[in-house]
Amino acid sequence: MSERPERRPPDAASQDAATRFDAAWLAATVEGELVRAGSLPIRGGAVDSRRISEDVAFFALPGERTDGHRFLEAAVEAGAGALVVTEELAPERLETLAGDGRVTVVRVADAAVALRAVAARYRDRFEPLVVGITGSLAKTSTKEQIAEVLGERFVTLRNPANWNNEIGLPMTLLHLRPEHEAAVLEMGLYTTGEIALLASLARPSIGVVTAVRGVHLSRAGSIEAIETGKRELVEALPADGWAILNADDERVCRMAGHTPAQVLTYGFADGADVRATDVVSRGADGMRFTLLTPQGSRVVETPVLGRHGVHNALAAAAVGLCAGMTLEQIAPGLARPLVIPHRSQLVRAGAWTILDDSYNASPDAVLAALGLLAELPGRHLAVLGEMLELGDSAEAEHRRVGRGAAKLADRLIVVGEGARAMAEGAIEGGLAAERVSLAGDRDEALELLLAELRDGDTVLVKASRGAALDLLVERLVLAGTAGESEA
Repeated sequence: MSERPERRPPDAASQDAATRFDAAWLAATVEGELVRAGSLPIRGGAVDSRRISEDVAFFALPGERTDGHRFLEAAVEAGAGALVVTEELAPERLETLAGDGRVTVVRVADAAVALRAVAARYRDRFEPLVVGITGSLAKTSTKEQIAEVLGERFVTLRNPANWNNEIGLPMTLLHLRPEHEAAVLEMGLYTTGEIALLASLARPSIGVVTAVRGVHLSRAGSIEAIETGKRELVEALPADGWAILNADDERVCRMAGHTPAQVLTYGFADGADVRATDVVSRGADGMRFTLLTPQGSRVVETPVLGRHGVHNALAAAAVGLCAGMTLEQIAPGLARPLVIPHRSQLVRAGAWTILDDSYNASPDAVLAALGLLAELPGRHLAVLGEMLELGDSAEAEHRRVGRGAAKLADRLIVVGEGARAMAEGAIEGGLAAERVSLAGDRDEALELLLAELRDGDTVLVKASRGAALDLLVERLVLAGTAGESEA
């Protein structure tokens, strides 16, 4: 557990020089054709013309629904300093886009590859402590908790939103600045090799693996492929780095034999290096527990909800220790409020409480959310939608979650024909049939809820993103607050 030296903040001139690049550097880095060398400085990158800041390089990526080349004029209008394109531009369009020689234009074979090349070389300019996080569950919440802990001592960069793939992570790296002493980077997986690619760009010295579960099975192919893909993070770590592994997950634990780095485990297992005892729920205020570490123990409080929130906090504490922080520095970071929209977020809607976990869903994550629901006050209602990308196990997993809901919810509304097995599983698990409904869509689910919600009720809303139950949450909040106003 290393001690990192304190650094003086860079001056403005140093910041400007470190973040700026020119047309020649850009063309050489992407191995492209320098069509026009512009006079504007170039800083950072963007793939969305609506999110361009001044002087950035706009990478015109092809997409399933549109193509970045359609928005080159919008990018220039927004202030782009360079355009990275794959198409040959008509002379008259090129003249307009180049803006009297101000805007650089570089042509490449593959704009996504070019983006990664720029991000990798730009990353070489800085020496932050880089933490990579991957896993089938809790990547984003763990990333946020780690960033809050490291933020107690270091100026810390983190992926915004869900920038965790081969486009988002390079974009995050292009936000690095000289003042950043740490970067906390979530890494998503759909196919084997993807984590290795992301790790080659970010070069983490600390890697965290949260879980290996059958999420995205329809893309990954098998649980073994998911394990192999997640393992790529710890395989990429340096010998003087740290692999932080979930002691409560057998597949994650055995990654210890596949990394050159030192290993630190976390979790509720008795043998974990960083673990929690005396875990107590404080209701809507979060959790209290005793943090046990190789550096000693301390009673801490965190605003996160449920035992899975404590689990994330343990991972964050482990990262803090590996970064050379003391327990006195780590504890305030764990106590910082976390607001991650649509992820275990408590929302007041008049006399009702909504546990909004509608961002995404997998079987274990839904069961964890149901467990959290059961800890909260009031009558417990659950609105659950389809869990996508489960492959051949979809029906069995929906049925398993339904049986779990029977033990943890007083009322279950299942949304969509694809989740029918969840309703059937709940009845098989002992929940009375009259307390289980299958709604055809969000509108019907909302009607069922509004017909029976009472003061003091707590409602869990959770499904895969494709179900878009966040829209149901918005309408439920409006209905609850409208009723409050009328009262």
